Amino acid sequence: MTTTTKPTEAVTPPPPQPPTRTPLLERLRVPGGFALGAVLLLGIAPLALSDFRLALLAKYLCYAIVAVGVSLAWGRGGLLVLGQGVFFGLGGYAMAMHLKLADAADTGEKLPDFMQLYGTGDTLPWWWEPFANPLFALAMTIVLPMTVAALLGFLVFRRRVKGAYFAILSQALAAAFSIWLIGQQATTGGTNGLTDMQGFFGYSLDDPVNQRMVYFVIAAVLLLLMALARQLFVSRYGELLVAVRDSEERVRFLGYNPANVKLVAYVVAAGMAGLAGALFVPAVGIISPALIGIVPSIGFVIGAAVGGRASLVGAVLGAIAVAWTQSTLSDAYPAGWTYFQGLLFVVAVGFLPGGLASLWTVARNRRTRQASSGGVA
Repeated sequence: MTTTTKPTEAVTPPPPQPPTRTPLLERLRVPGGFALGAVLLLGIAPLALSDFRLALLAKYLCYAIVAVGVSLAWGRGGLLVLGQGVFFGLGGYAMAMHLKLADAADTGEKLPDFMQLYGTGDTLPWWWEPFANPLFALAMTIVLPMTVAALLGFLVFRRRVKGAYFAILSQALAAAFSIWLIGQQATTGGTNGLTDMQGFFGYSLDDPVNQRMVYFVIAAVLLLLMALARQLFVSRYGELLVAVRDSEERVRFLGYNPANVKLVAYVVAAGMAGLAGALFVPAVGIISPALIGIVPSIGFVIGAAVGGRASLVGAVLGAIAVAWTQSTLSDAYPAGWTYFQGLLFVVAVGFLPGGLASLWTVARNRRTRQASSGGVA
């Protein structure tokens, strides 16, 4: 019996699909956001705010710069950095040392005023001398914090210290640095710190016009660092950092060293904090151990947590909002502000891990679940 088979028909391949194009609004979202931020910070704020309010905003923007680094290290890398006050202080003291030496040189003195007051002799400490050079001082505001972070991170991450243990070590470093500064009254100003800076690279800080110039510098640096951080977020390194945060052992199995990945984020965040401290000095006119201890270090993290540590904009706005709230409430409730600050951190971490920036996503997901459950019913 002969069987005939039906010839197989040729399968026509589907036509090639055109490449998907990103909608115009989506492509313009990021540059439009930066443009809006530049208009608000560099255009509207200087026109709408008085000199006093603008100086306060400059102070808050310095905290926002620290929050950018916290967003990178903690929001992206899962590193709970509770010792950013150390790097903020290193950058701040490096800048303040140069400004104090410049003020002394303008008046014909060899030593800063506080050294003359405390009677340390006629010789400038050897480790102060290089800071008379403005280029060296500027470099040290970033290099010194990054160097300390690199040394500490190399020792900690190589031993696979993470989680709460890493946070405790960060806090211990902040406490030790603050105590050391207090004990060196003759060379660091002790509890009072370095105060009463008169000039900033040849410009008088008593002039409101120069104070506005300092504000513009701080605002521009904040925008540039946000752009840099975003590039790190969307780069291959940013994806690798998230992978280390979510599954460190899998990343190690794929041939990457998680310690090096975390070290880069930690060092970059330290450099940002140091630069923020350096800009804080001419904006506020002081740097002291009270500004860089455990409580300020926790405050840096609270700002990013409240706004949304995984979102650059959320972390920045959260840092500004928390700093503004502290300035408003600490005067009226000096004893209760610390408890309120701690409550903010507990609520943000325990009940809204994504911060205020995630409220829209949470509401949208809830509506989606309600719609799907209604459709099933």
